[in-house]
Amino acid sequence: MGSNRELPDLAVEVVVTSGGINKLEAYKRLEIPEVWFWENGALRMYSLGDDGYAEVDRSQVLPDLDIVLLARCIKIENHLQAMREFRQAIQ
Repeated sequence: MGSNRELPDLAVEVVVTSGGINKLEAYKRLEIPEVWFWENGALRMYSLGDDGYAEVDRSQVLPDLDIVLLARCIKIENHLQAMREFRQAIQ
C-alpha cells in the first residue's frame, strides 16, 4: 500500500446482477489489497493475503472506519441526510 502505486489500495463494487466472472480473482490479478462489495443491502469486505482473499470484519486500509455506521448511512435514501448523519456520528 502506498501513494506510489498505479492501482488503488481499495476497490468498492456495487453488485446489481448475479453471475459473471469471479470478481475476486480479477482483483487478485491486479493485486488490489482490499475489495468491498455492496450487494443486497450488505457490505462484504475482503483482504488480500498470501492465499488469496479472505472475508474480513474490519478494513485493513481504513481501520478506524465504523463499517456498521457506513452501511447504515448507505441505506438512507436521502443522500444529504445520510452525509449529515455520518458526519455527526464521526465527530
